[in-house]
Amino acid sequence: MPPPARVLDSSSRKAAALERCGPGSLRLRRENKEEELIDRLEVVTVPSPSPKGLSVKQYAVQCQLPVYEWPDVGSGEFDVGVVASFGRLLSEALILKFPYGILNVHPSCLPRWRGPAPIIHTVLHGDVVTGVTIMQIRPKRFDIGPVLKQETIPVPPKSTAKELEAVLSRLGANMLISVLKNLPENLNNGRQQPTEGVTYAPKISAATSCIKWEEQTSEQIFRLYRAIGDIIPLQTLWMENTIKLLDLVEVNSPVLADPMLTRHAVIPGSVIYHKQSQILLVYCKDGWIGVRSVMLKKTLTATDFYNGYLHPWYQKNSQAQPSQCRFQTLRLPSKKKQEKKFVAVQQCIK
Repeated sequence: MPPPARVLDSSSRKAAALERCGPGSLRLRRENKEEELIDRLEVVTVPSPSPKGLSVKQYAVQCQLPVYEWPDVGSGEFDVGVVASFGRLLSEALILKFPYGILNVHPSCLPRWRGPAPIIHTVLHGDVVTGVTIMQIRPKRFDIGPVLKQETIPVPPKSTAKELEAVLSRLGANMLISVLKNLPENLNNGRQQPTEGVTYAPKISAATSCIKWEEQTSEQIFRLYRAIGDIIPLQTLWMENTIKLLDLVEVNSPVLADPMLTRHAVIPGSVIYHKQSQILLVYCKDGWIGVRSVMLKKTLTATDFYNGYLHPWYQKNSQAQPSQCRFQTLRLPSKKKQEKKFVAVQQCIK
């Protein structure tokens, strides 16, 4: 009889590999071939601010699967648990409820990029190879358990974290099915992770999105954009106002050859509008990046920003150099400073 399983999942894509086929049965699609692999499936998701819940919850409801919200994991008995992008430490007592333990589908080649944001850090650091690891969960620790299966793939050039997530999700779903089909054997053949090559992928914060013009190269800024741009827009400071950079583009050779870029002295953060290509050119540590649109109160094209802000500034400051008209690094307060400020405000109120 196919084993019952429980999936603990907060990702938006893993559920795409599941298909409800009738009362009491569930099939897993793999390369357009169907086979009954799991007898019973229930889903646990983390809380979501959306009333509909996360995508995996919506899919589970659509498939008429029982759904629980963490820390409620239901009371049924299951052979194996599966975690995917769950982001919660699991107790030993919970793991021991499953005779075959709990598996984790982790989108990196462990031990590289342990932690909650492996795909983001893969793109952010310019890795050329990545992959998926199926591993056993160990209590109260993230991503340290034995590896049951691991596959690597090249990182597509200039792919975003969102695009890479889609590729790794499909790979991880197929790998999970392969592991479940021969679960006892795969558990017996599990190997410990090496102690060398351990890196960590912590959660990103709003501070990560602040461009450091004096410190970051154009390549580092584009990696940052591809890594987090779909989640948090990159930010900078313009005349003491926060501005978000929405659409970054690489600057091609004809634009770089324009005498306008060499006519005046520039420093990191200097902003110039390039009329022919209709982009903002911003100087960083080692060269230029292009920006097609920004958000300052509202979304503006580069041309709108030039007409509404850059051009009027130059009219008022006709003798100014481009080095005086620039973006500056936005320094957001750390969480500790924000907490101290909040406590101070509470004390003042009291």
